[in-house]
Amino acid sequence: MSDSVSLQPRPAGPAERRASVGVRVGKVMVGGGAPIVVQSMTNTDTEDPASTAKQIAELARAGSEIVRITVNTPAAAAAVPRIAERLAMMGVEVPIVGDFHYNGHQLLEAEPACAQVLAKYRINPGNVGFGKKKDSQFAAIIEKAIQYGKPVRIGANWGSLDQSMVAALMDENAKRSQPWDAGVVAREALIRSALDSAVRAEQLGLARDRIILSCKVSGVQELIAVYRDLAARCDYALHLGLTEAGMGSKGITASAAALAVLLQEGVGDTIRISLTPEPGASRTGEVIVAQELLQTMGLRAFTPLVTACPGCGRTTSEFFQELAKTVQMHVRTKMPEWRVMYDGVENLTLAVMGCVVNGPGESKHANIGISLPGNGEAPSAPVFIDGEKAMTLRGEHIAEEFVGILDDYVARKYAARAV
Repeated sequence: MSDSVSLQPRPAGPAERRASVGVRVGKVMVGGGAPIVVQSMTNTDTEDPASTAKQIAELARAGSEIVRITVNTPAAAAAVPRIAERLAMMGVEVPIVGDFHYNGHQLLEAEPACAQVLAKYRINPGNVGFGKKKDSQFAAIIEKAIQYGKPVRIGANWGSLDQSMVAALMDENAKRSQPWDAGVVAREALIRSALDSAVRAEQLGLARDRIILSCKVSGVQELIAVYRDLAARCDYALHLGLTEAGMGSKGITASAAALAVLLQEGVGDTIRISLTPEPGASRTGEVIVAQELLQTMGLRAFTPLVTACPGCGRTTSEFFQELAKTVQMHVRTKMPEWRVMYDGVENLTLAVMGCVVNGPGESKHANIGISLPGNGEAPSAPVFIDGEKAMTLRGEHIAEEFVGILDDYVARKYAARAV
């Protein structure tokens, strides 16, 4: 027998998307084979229409295709139409989702203008109502969704499970000859909460193409396990995201670790990266992370991405780092304008490299690349365009010249396909 290992070829890209029912949220399609949708949520007081509309506009301009807002008080519900009016005056068109907990049935009844303006309702089966009131309050929200032609996300959450369902499943589990462990029971309770609520909504008359499901937890492995099971048991459109990802690199890493596995397996129709922002930081960071996750996986393209050298002992100068930052910021600043003017510019690839080892090779793989001089190299920077060396830059104005080359390339390359 040979000792050699036979390596089987593996797929080069994500698995085929799981078949799901398409749901229209405003003008955005979720599921049904549509591109995976990026969404976000405001953290302003919804009772303040000015600050909420401002943040929605910031999120939408950053690329959030759906934005969710908290609707928790009568004043917040009354403010929703005014928020929509402000967005219209700002020229911002983005579907707004109302996030309801505990009192959604009352708010939608009391504020019909709010019920009409919202593009979707999000309800949590764990707190939509308790005891004898649960069924009637859930039904009241579903009936409003039917009345106003709105889709509903039924969002079960690990932190707010229906305790009566958990208790019933624990009793059921105790009778098994080989009981499940507590984690499996909790996971089943989460999934059952979402699925049973969806079935109930359909029984009340809400069409299947008006239902999106989510089952959120805060742990990476738990999220993967839950969604694998949920996806195998239904064809509803699915919203992915950790319920609390965390702050900074921890939140980004946890979200990418969980969502990338599921997206690679074809599970997920819309995503949110639930980052805790740094104090005073823009909320748009979560949108950028979501876009970059989808783009680096080859699932969507939003903006030109910059491949940049990490640096080593050959690159003690910080110039390549500064140039990479300058180019990335320039691209993000120009994208709102480019997106309107040029079709396909989001697929542009750029490379900013720091020495001769990988610089020329990486630069040739990009549409536009520059290989800066490392330690001991000649003080010149060759620029490659579509795989061919086009010119060499020298002197103190390399950054400005390279950005100019980028702008000229975009204008020439994509002008023929301009909208």
